[in-house]
Amino acid sequence: MEELAVRESKYRAVHVAARRARQLQSGSSPIVPTRSTKAVRIAQDELQAGLIHYIVPEGPSRKEQGLPTGYTPILHT
Repeated sequence: MEELAVRESKYRAVHVAARRARQLQSGSSPIVPTRSTKAVRIAQDELQAGLIHYIVPEGPSRKEQGLPTGYTPILHT
């Protein structure tokens, strides 16, 4: 996986792929040709192909509220 998520951090790549896998399990169609039936494998293939785009919400409000400054990627396929 050489896409942006992996270059930023491996944790982000795992998080993005997991969210996409949940979408696939909920009925979304794969956007990459595959023979695999496993949602996680399909999500990883999509991420590696650069077909998953996501937004990392930013904002000082989390820090101001004393919350962790993590992220929740919003997927766009």
